[in-house]
This record gives sequence, C-alpha cells and structure tokens, in this order.
Amino acid sequence: MDAPPGAGAVTVERAAPAGARGAGAGVNGPAVLAPRARLWPALGAVYRAQLSRARVARIPLLFVATFQSLGIMILMRGVVDGGAEARAVVAGSSVLVVAFVALNLLAQYFGQLRASGGLDHYATLPVPAASVVLGAAAAYASFTVPGVLVTAVAGSVLFQLPLGGLWVLVAVIPLAGAALAGLGAALGLLAPRPELATLCGQLGMSAALLLGVLPAGGMPLVVQWVRDLLPSTYGVEAFARTFEARPDWGAVLLDLGVCAAVGVLSLALATRAYRWAATR
Repeated sequence: MDAPPGAGAVTVERAAPAGARGAGAGVNGPAVLAPRARLWPALGAVYRAQLSRARVARIPLLFVATFQSLGIMILMRGVVDGGAEARAVVAGSSVLVVAFVALNLLAQYFGQLRASGGLDHYATLPVPAASVVLGAAAAYASFTVPGVLVTAVAGSVLFQLPLGGLWVLVAVIPLAGAALAGLGAALGLLAPRPELATLCGQLGMSAALLLGVLPAGGMPLVVQWVRDLLPSTYGVEAFARTFEARPDWGAVLLDLGVCAAVGVLSLALATRAYRWAATR
C-alpha cells in the first residue's frame, strides 16, 4: 500500500513466503516502516529518561555543589564588605552551581558513555542527534535550579544585597546552563579517554570558579580576556548587575543575549561532536 502523503515513511518490498507463491496469496507489496522520530518528541523522551536516571545519582552531588558555593561566600565574607566585589561573589557563586553540574558532571557522563560503548545504543535509535545532546543537557541543567536559588538568596542575605532582582535567574539559569552544558558535552565527547573528559570538566569548573567569583576589576588584562571567553561570564555579569541600586537593564539584556548566542554555538558543537563520536 502507498504511504500517506507527507508522512515521510519509508517503504520496502516484502516477499511472500515460498509455500504461498503458487496459491496466489504471495503478491509482493510494500511494507511501511515507521517514520523517523521528530526532534521535539524525541528530545522530550530523552529528557525524561535522563531526569529519571540521574535523579538518585546526581542529587547528592547537587548538595556538594551548593555547599561548595555557600562555603566560598562565607570565606569571601571575611575579606569583602560590599559594593561591586560583593555583587561579583554572590553572582559568581550562584552560577558556579550551574558550572559544577552542567559542565563538570556532563563532561564526565559523556566521557564515560563514549568509553563504555553507550553511544552505540543511542546511535541505533531513530532519533536526531540533537535530541540526545539537548535532552541530556536540559536534564542536567534542571538539577541546578534549587542550588542556584538557595545560593543566591543566602548570598544576598549574607552580603546585604537587594532581593528584588532575583527574578532574572529565570533567564540566567537556562541560558548559562545551555552554554555550559553544551561545552561540557563537547568536552566529554571529544576527549579520547574518560579520564581526560573528567579532567577537562574539572578544569572548566575551576575556571568558572576563579574567573567568575573574583571581581574582574583587579585582574590582569590577559586574564580578563580569558574571562570573556567563558560562557558563564555573561550570566554572572547579567545577574550581578541586578544588585545595583539602578540596574542597567539594557546591559543585562545584552549579557543575556551573548549568553544565549554562546549557548546555541556550544550546543551545536556538542551535536557535531556526538555525531563524530557515534560514527567512529
């Protein structure tokens, strides 16, 4: 039978059984195969599967990430009184939770998945490569929401910063999470060994820690250039601006726009890295 128009189905010829050919019941006809899964339904399925799988294993690590950021803010409270330094510490510590989970843990996950042959399973599924990368990245980034909120509120109270701008985290968390998750996935997929993927993820998280929490004004010019290359920097800057008495919302939107653009590029890189790793 013919495939419905526009359905994208694939047809193959199915031969009749040998014993039925002489009886007239073995007329050859096309058999319709299921169409390839679309991006968004496949992404939702991968997201739910990853969220369910990582719920038990990753929640303890989320507590570690949150306590790490809280400890950094408590230590910095002894040397920072307020002003731009306090805003940088709170914003950087909040985004550091995203970096720990979305960059560090996702790099380890994809590195182990590639080393164990788990990519072969995904490669056999009729789903787009982008859905696998985006679904895993979204699941890992979702775990950062409680930790970021707890860190941001605790830091604002600790450094006596206004709480009115915390709503901007609704944009900062997904945009910074997408940028860092794409980078983490790319590092895990491109690393030739899982140990190197873990090392790259930890180095990336350390860079987000040192260059995101510390105020940029006192850094050398070369270090400031390196800081500008980090995807998390623009999320930190956007969040830090909201603590000012009169936030420059145009600059906040610009930082969020740059963070979104970097997120698109990093996820595209991760998708290409997945296709390369799955076909090797």
